[in-house]
Amino acid sequence: MATPKETIEWAGETGTVSQLRGEVFKYGCLGAVSFALLSVLVLLLYVAADAFQPFTADPGWHLTFFVTLVVPVVGTSVWYYRRDEPAGEVAIATLGIPIIGLLLAAALAVVLSIELVSVAELFALTVATAVSVGVIVAHARFRPRAAFERLVVLVGAPVVALFGILPEEVTMVVNITLRQLDAPVRLTTRVVSLRELVLSVPYLPLPWLMLVLAVTLPVAAGLGVLVARRRASEDSRTVIGMVVGGALALASLGPFVGPALGIDPVVWILVVTFSVVPLGVYVEGIVRRQDGVPGLAFPVLLVGGILLGAVLVEQFGFAPPDTWLDWQFLTSVHSRTPEDAGFYPPIVGSVMMMIVIALAAFPVGVGAAIYLEEYAPDSGLGGKFVTLVEINIGNLAGVPSVVYGLLGLALFIRILTMPAGSVIVGGLAIGLLILPIVIISAQEALRAVPDSHREASYGMGATRWQTTRNVVLPQAMPGILTGTILAVGRAIGETAPLLMIGAASSVRLAPNGFFDQLPAMPRQIYAWSTNLQPEIRHGVLAAGVVTLVVVLLVMNGTAIIVRNKFQREA
Repeated sequence: MATPKETIEWAGETGTVSQLRGEVFKYGCLGAVSFALLSVLVLLLYVAADAFQPFTADPGWHLTFFVTLVVPVVGTSVWYYRRDEPAGEVAIATLGIPIIGLLLAAALAVVLSIELVSVAELFALTVATAVSVGVIVAHARFRPRAAFERLVVLVGAPVVALFGILPEEVTMVVNITLRQLDAPVRLTTRVVSLRELVLSVPYLPLPWLMLVLAVTLPVAAGLGVLVARRRASEDSRTVIGMVVGGALALASLGPFVGPALGIDPVVWILVVTFSVVPLGVYVEGIVRRQDGVPGLAFPVLLVGGILLGAVLVEQFGFAPPDTWLDWQFLTSVHSRTPEDAGFYPPIVGSVMMMIVIALAAFPVGVGAAIYLEEYAPDSGLGGKFVTLVEINIGNLAGVPSVVYGLLGLALFIRILTMPAGSVIVGGLAIGLLILPIVIISAQEALRAVPDSHREASYGMGATRWQTTRNVVLPQAMPGILTGTILAVGRAIGETAPLLMIGAASSVRLAPNGFFDQLPAMPRQIYAWSTNLQPEIRHGVLAAGVVTLVVVLLVMNGTAIIVRNKFQREA
């Protein structure tokens, strides 16, 4: 084989340089990446085969769905890739929006079903939040220069609206303390919050109407504002009113149309709010811009292929695969019998744990990164201390996860006396685990913003905070979200910290609160891996692994979409 060579001129001389080593290095890297991806794909296919057991189905079942589903979907995807790339993006979006919406609707339905928040409580929270936001906006409009008042209103309005001046528990503690001290003052009354005032109304609206007002109305209003911005040439109030009116009318059909179709009104309202209305808004924008319209046919082909295949399979009597991953598995609790084993409590527990992680780790991590990059001193004693802190953050990112489990056990359970194995302890322990990753990735994203942009903002008279908020953060947000994706991917699959804090291997009921026992997907999968029954150790375990991977991919896909949106805006 001839060696690739290139003739160059250097210092007035002509020479020949071999490119063999560069070509070997390039194709070596390509081979290594391809081998790694192929290995992961083979592993996932092996696990998926155990979960779905496709070879237990009749050959006619495979042939039917191959003709009605695989051929049209693959052919359309290839055509999008080669001929119309914008249509391919539209196809992915129109398929992803309903799926993400259904997951959000299912999450809220789970929250309502296990009574973490009742419909009346959700309605009261929405009213109190809306009133507090209105107070803040009104004060900013009529008192724009009163900075101290704005701070008081910004903090005080939500507190008073949601919790009152003093929560009932705090009032009780103060009363007991004063009584023990024999103080002459008695704290016997407190200001009732707007949330409690709404809950105390004797004749609240019907539950479905409260759900429409608490969930559908805010979501539709936000989407209406988005559409109004896109259609700047039209009256914004008219556009918002059309979106809100259509969404409310469609959601309000739930109590009347839902029972006739065998759909619960709550499910109807949530699906309309999170799937149908966002999809309609997106399709309206695509049709109006006439960009990638052929991509709208992809979901129709996909759903139509599934329905047509199901009808033909039923007509010809082809037996489907005897799969472990089905609706019963996703909605049932754990059982010692493999056929009755379920994954519902671990799914709910993992979602609740991720809420704790998001609220605990990400604000602290991004805030720490902003301080270290934008406000921390660079020289002197303070600069040396900041350097020491950054070195320790880098070291903490490589500490084994079991150490963070021990830290959570000592700090949250032994010192703070939180319930062992609870959702809050698991979320906080894993939040500590991913905190260094969030800080480091956010720092790198902030460093990537050119200093010239900061200097231009300072030159226009902006303060450091205004520069950080309006210039630095919008440009750094894609990188920050990339770090968030990596952190979430590590957090949702961690098992060692859950073992150390005492998370149960199997929980019969989904948690009703953040201080209840934590059932987590990786912990349940680990318990199944030690089971002696082959059906559980292979089939049920594989179904749990596929569910965990799908949840991870959906979360990462959502974060990637949000990151790309910020990247385009930046």
